[in-house]
Amino acid sequence: TEIRRAWPQDFWELLHCLKMRSKYAVLLVFVVGLVIIEKENNFISRVSDKLKQSPQTLAEANGTEASPAPAENGSLASLRELDAAFSQLRSHLRNVTLQLAGDGDPGPRRHVLLMATTRTGSSFVGEFFNQQGSIFYLFEPLWHIERTVTFEPGGANAVGSALVYRDVLKQLFLCDLYILESFISPAPEGHLTPFMFRRGSSRSLCEEPVCTPNAKKVFEKYHCKNRRCGPLNITLAAEACRRKQHVALKTVRIRQLEFLQPLVEDPRLDVRIIQLVRDPRAVLASRMVAFSGKYETWKKWASEGEAPLREEEVQRLRGNCESIRLSAELGLRRPGWLRDRYMLVRYEDVARAPLQKAEEMYRFAGLPLTPQVEEWIGKNTQAPRDGSGVYSTRKNSSEQFEKWRFSIPFKLAQVVQDACAPAMRLFGYKLASSPAALANRSFSLLEEAQPSWVT
Repeated sequence: TEIRRAWPQDFWELLHCLKMRSKYAVLLVFVVGLVIIEKENNFISRVSDKLKQSPQTLAEANGTEASPAPAENGSLASLRELDAAFSQLRSHLRNVTLQLAGDGDPGPRRHVLLMATTRTGSSFVGEFFNQQGSIFYLFEPLWHIERTVTFEPGGANAVGSALVYRDVLKQLFLCDLYILESFISPAPEGHLTPFMFRRGSSRSLCEEPVCTPNAKKVFEKYHCKNRRCGPLNITLAAEACRRKQHVALKTVRIRQLEFLQPLVEDPRLDVRIIQLVRDPRAVLASRMVAFSGKYETWKKWASEGEAPLREEEVQRLRGNCESIRLSAELGLRRPGWLRDRYMLVRYEDVARAPLQKAEEMYRFAGLPLTPQVEEWIGKNTQAPRDGSGVYSTRKNSSEQFEKWRFSIPFKLAQVVQDACAPAMRLFGYKLASSPAALANRSFSLLEEAQPSWVT
């Protein structure tokens, strides 16, 4: 009677646990199923044994010799078939459980956010997580939101954009990919779209069963790189996300770390934030190549010097550096909600020791670094010197990360140093005092004594 009275409370506590950790819920269901099946199997085995003994027992009781039993008693045959079916189901459940768990305890479901700005090497670093088979990785999903919802920089509009981005990220971490349908243009039909931005940069969106047969006469604006797939089925993508053990997202569209606090504190998530930074002089040099049209004013001023840079251009640069610095300072203060959930990484350190930094990032995220990731890093950090395109993730990393020093005019470097000096000091980037110092490869632009946060 006491057990029956306690059952409702235990039942609701169990439901609460299931809601809190869906991974554990799946494993718990399998374990309970195995226990029930094991008990049923034992019961059937005992009944089967009794039936096997019944002819002999009846004969002894009657004092007569037992007549030969039929080759196969009907009831006994049915029980044996049921027994075999239960054994097969039990074996199948155990196999599925092992596949979900992997080798040993898989630990909790992690949600990794790689937070950066454009031209900081985030596509390259994002591949460290894209190459791990148990991670569902999305490349710049917030691109669709930025294209659809217009926010003016500064003030309330900047806050509004950060809140929208944060709420979309939360749904994506929960594998609700349908949230993107409101922002993809043209709108998906029947949850199908050929316009998922940079789909080919996410292995999870180009694997089976998400990679459906190619549809003829359908224009794929964003397609898979190494295989032909039909339009992206968002339902299949969401199911693939739920099957994967972890989720990782890369974005260059969130800079205010403080707005992510509700995301980090959501009990359904286990968020780890990696903020990637790069020398702002290198960022400007890279943007002037990648986004040439947007930096015509900078290029004309650097080459001709006839008209000064517009003040709003310099202010925009200063504002970008300050937002990055403020977020990093918040993360490095380690407030309670960010404790053990924030990591600051310099691109230059990744370029110089990619495998070491990958190991550090994986250890921070609580994930295993697989041989596939190590192999990818080995192959893609030793690319030919002329083999790294503007958007390529193949880098001759030991030589590429300071290449900008020989392409940016010193007067541009001075503007960046004046606008971004506080951020540069925080991240350990030294200022160049002359054109000779900027172009002198033996003169390191990284502080010899690394900042205390650099592991």
